[in-house]
Amino acid sequence: MDAQSTIKQQVTSHPVALYMKGTPQFPQCGFSATVVQILYACGVKDFFSVNVLEEPEIRQGIKEFANWPTIPQLYVNGEFVGGSDILREMYQSGELQKLLAAKQTA
Repeated sequence: MDAQSTIKQQVTSHPVALYMKGTPQFPQCGFSATVVQILYACGVKDFFSVNVLEEPEIRQGIKEFANWPTIPQLYVNGEFVGGSDILREMYQSGELQKLLAAKQTA
């Protein structure tokens, strides 16, 4: 399976998927740590994550998949939501909480 097929399968089979540097327990960059903290603050404790530092094909492939140049990247119900700055803004406005709450009732 190529990187694009793998990513598509991952984002469509998990309600919340985060591509990040490091793991939720041990983020390897500040942006990834921020997104993990935002998800926890929204009450999302169980989510699928991929450490792109351990998977170079996925690290490059995820940038092409969403046509988004940076990591972390968050997907909810198979849809690209955004990176660290977008998620911070969505969290501050309450939009992210609504999106994640809708995911749990979908």
